[in-house]
Amino acid sequence: MQAKPRQPDAETPDAGIVAQVQAEAASLDALHGHLTPQEIIVRSVERFDGGIAAVSSFGADSAVLLHMIAEVDRNLPIVFLDTGKHFGETLDYRDALAADFGLTDIRIVTPDEAALARIDPLGDLHKSDTDACCDVRKVEPMARGVEPFGAWFTGRKRFQASTRSALAAFEQVGPRFRINPLARWGTSDLADYMRKHALRENPLVAYGYLSIGCFPCTQPVKPGEDARSGRWAGQAKTECGIHLSGLEQSLTDTSL
Repeated sequence: MQAKPRQPDAETPDAGIVAQVQAEAASLDALHGHLTPQEIIVRSVERFDGGIAAVSSFGADSAVLLHMIAEVDRNLPIVFLDTGKHFGETLDYRDALAADFGLTDIRIVTPDEAALARIDPLGDLHKSDTDACCDVRKVEPMARGVEPFGAWFTGRKRFQASTRSALAAFEQVGPRFRINPLARWGTSDLADYMRKHALRENPLVAYGYLSIGCFPCTQPVKPGEDARSGRWAGQAKTECGIHLSGLEQSLTDTSL
């Protein structure tokens, strides 16, 4: 299902609401952050009844979270960001997992065509400015994708990179909640779950791609390096921005 593009609200979120969400996120993390991922998902679906989604890259280990969600609610919206630069294997994997798990509401968001024409007319912006490329192809579209929801699940985990080492299960993003059920899981937990449930693996993993983004900026991971080292290899960049403050800013900034 194609999500209709819509402009984020231009008004800055009320500071009181943001503070309230921040306090509740801390409270939820204290109450539920130690629970199993499945329990976190169940409690979150109950808490945000009808106002929660999941974002998925359909990447290296996306099957784990998506399977857990499908066990609770196969109709939960799954927001997929199609940057226009994905590996063909990623798009095929998305469709295969949706069929495997019976997911009924895959919402595809894409970059704004007018913005691409203005900022990246030749489609090669990643060669000169990866931050600007991520802004137009990832951050702004994802802000549109999650804007209708009060909360969303992600598959982020602490072990993936040093920038995620203190990741909480429940976070505040402006007036919304971001929930990371797998935050405390390691590679062995993921592998055990994949085997136990005989889940389909992203075919790129066999070639050393342990974190999968856009094909121009993703390389296989070298032995001994963290799972995200193949993203923007050779650069100081470790995050595209959709899990940083850029997403919150994009939700209220129509100039992107």
